[in-house]
Amino acid sequence: MFTPKYPPQDTAPAPTPVVYVPTAGTPVPAPQAPAPLAPVSNRPTVQLTPGSALALAAGGGAVVLVVGVVLVSLLLAVAITGVSVAVVAVVLRSVLKDFNNQR
Repeated sequence: MFTPKYPPQDTAPAPTPVVYVPTAGTPVPAPQAPAPLAPVSNRPTVQLTPGSALALAAGGGAVVLVVGVVLVSLLLAVAITGVSVAVVAVVLRSVLKDFNNQR
């Protein structure tokens, strides 16, 4: 079940090199490396129909909305925490000021 599936090996025969036999008076061409062949893929290509493209766009939009809601809620939580810390600081300052004035 968890073993990898490898694609089958190419069964095409290797190209045979061309050997030039020089004769008197003919220049010998320089040997050239064979051009690399593009590998043939057995995997199917992905084809987007208008319906699947629309579903993909709607899914992407939903992801953007969810991430936006999460980030806005985190920002709101930080803002509320900051305001509450500021209110506590003002109250403590007022209480300590009154405490120092009574002595």
